[in-house]
Amino acid sequence: MPVPVPQQRSVPAAETSHGDLTLLVIEDDPAGTTITVPELSAAAGTRVRIRTARNLTEAARLLTDDVDCILLDLALPLTGGGTGPGTPTADAGTSGTGTGTADSGSLPEPVSERAGELAALTHVLGIAPQHAVLALTAQDDTELAAEAVRVGAQDYLFRGELDARVLSRAIRYAVERKRADTAQHQLTESRLRAQENARLERGLLPTPLLDGSGLSFAARYRPGRSRALLGGDFYDVVRTPDGTVHAMIGDVCGHGPDEAALGVELRIAWRALTLAGLCGDELLSTLQQVLEHERQSEEIFATLCTVDIAPDGRRAGLCLAGHPAPLLARHGLPARLLPYQDGGPALGLLPRARWPRRQVELGGAWSLMMYTDGLIEGRVGTGGSERLGQDGMVAMVNSRLEQGLAGEELLEAAVAEVRELNGGELTDDVAVLLLGRDPERIRRWGGSAPRSHPASSVAGRPLGVQRPPL
Repeated sequence: MPVPVPQQRSVPAAETSHGDLTLLVIEDDPAGTTITVPELSAAAGTRVRIRTARNLTEAARLLTDDVDCILLDLALPLTGGGTGPGTPTADAGTSGTGTGTADSGSLPEPVSERAGELAALTHVLGIAPQHAVLALTAQDDTELAAEAVRVGAQDYLFRGELDARVLSRAIRYAVERKRADTAQHQLTESRLRAQENARLERGLLPTPLLDGSGLSFAARYRPGRSRALLGGDFYDVVRTPDGTVHAMIGDVCGHGPDEAALGVELRIAWRALTLAGLCGDELLSTLQQVLEHERQSEEIFATLCTVDIAPDGRRAGLCLAGHPAPLLARHGLPARLLPYQDGGPALGLLPRARWPRRQVELGGAWSLMMYTDGLIEGRVGTGGSERLGQDGMVAMVNSRLEQGLAGEELLEAAVAEVRELNGGELTDDVAVLLLGRDPERIRRWGGSAPRSHPASSVAGRPLGVQRPPL
């Protein structure tokens, strides 16, 4: 049945749309009297360009990106000259999404009793997933019109009510609704991707392996990337069968996802090599080979600090690869930086570099803080022209120690103060971990902290299942 030419009447200016629109009309009109709207443009205040197709094969040829809306006659015969590859078959499926796109992850829609009458519509929705679609049907077929919208059309029109004002408003409404549906669909996909990324990134954060060591553990981790959970900083702590506790913290230059991925690779490689018995220069040389093979560019390097604490907890070996020296606080004494002398270059800078291992006396009761440069490179002072630096960090930590803070409370206060001095969020990644030894607590628990007991009075979580808070 031909689409009637709309009756002309004036349209209020408030209802007009600014900008050209292209309408593709798909209807079977052997007499060639399809819809024409030169008067529609003047009446509706919108320039509407019309393309007409008499079957689905012809419609597929005329369907281009500049088409804004499709007006489909639901009475279009399935044969109607549509013998090409785009012609629907009797078992054509239905679209289950409001945007007209097939969603493999959604539950299948129940087959409608009127699916055969909507075969042309489902075919159009399949070949034009990004276009707005209007369904045109008979005046008395409200049920079919509603079913067309449920399947994926943006709106429906009745032939007997079609005029310039109604058609103009329907086109604009369908286009805007399609845009809103598409935006909502993209937003939902973005949220799902963000949730998947968050789960992945949380899974890549380390779980310290310290059962039986008697050492307390706390950590803070803040990536510099916006809305990220993982940055280029990385750390890990494990205890080997001989009772030695190995700790590591590092920083891949840069802040993007590639740097974060490389940091995870280096951390996992370090854990595997450590559990295999490597340490010191041999371990760092192997890690440098991993970095050289995995990095995206030869300019990428990574700094690293490793500490291996003897089973008695009183001494440790220290290796530095271009990384800031840890901070050691002994019981009753102010915190101080461990010696930086004899440190080696960052990983990835020199092909045959060496990293000497320096022996450090820890004492009976102590706390050892390892950190990345994001903690000390925040700005301080009027105008933010100066950096906090290691000296400023030492003074800040000593001030907090005098207040009686320890463990996670100490790290939380330190990171918060660095952000406050910086005048806002830090742009660089920040990772800080704190290991501590308290002989009184060890004696109280018979040589080591049991698995079910918190690692410290502040941490409040058992070792072996602990993850650092973000």
